[in-house]
Amino acid sequence: MTVNSANLAGSGGSSSRAAVDTSSSMEGAMTGCIARPDIFQHRLMEDPPPASATRRTRERYEQLVREAKALCASCPLFTDCLYSAVAQHDVSGFVAGTTAAQRRSMRNLLDVEVQADDFDQLAGARGTRRPVSHEEVLRLRTQYPNDSLESLAMRLGCSLSTVKRHLRRARRGQSPAVKTPRPRPQVSAVLDAFDTVVDQQRQQRRTGSSRVA
Repeated sequence: MTVNSANLAGSGGSSSRAAVDTSSSMEGAMTGCIARPDIFQHRLMEDPPPASATRRTRERYEQLVREAKALCASCPLFTDCLYSAVAQHDVSGFVAGTTAAQRRSMRNLLDVEVQADDFDQLAGARGTRRPVSHEEVLRLRTQYPNDSLESLAMRLGCSLSTVKRHLRRARRGQSPAVKTPRPRPQVSAVLDAFDTVVDQQRQQRRTGSSRVA
């Protein structure tokens, strides 16, 4: 199974949807996110730096994103991973060649509302992490107030981003609401949204660079 996406790789060519051969010949192959946790689980990929961050930090983040996009572009699971992260599960971090902000933009285009959950079974987490409840995260935070968030994630067997998401909700006084899910979009619609968001942001970057020049 191969992936060919000019948008994902960030080439200067025309808009191109990820074309995927859905054969099972690559089942069991190691994906880039599993092989390179130093990129996908880097703290900057979990929490992208703000515009006020130092130039060195922003350049490091951009380098990580370029490397991650290149790995995602050649991943045999790209389409499945993208669809799951956009239309099925609300996950954080860099997934399927997209940031959390890009996936929110894609959902807005698709008019998709995804219930926040903790099934972090994408990419490197596939089969190694378990779902945890909002209450379970808060209970463990109370039980181990001096533990780092990384330690809590290890105790819970979930991702660091999942712990952070639940603690942010707690600070805001929010609890996960149970809603009736909307019909899920077609895979082709998700791929179209991917192209639209990536093209739009690339054009904005080019415009900004021209103005600076």
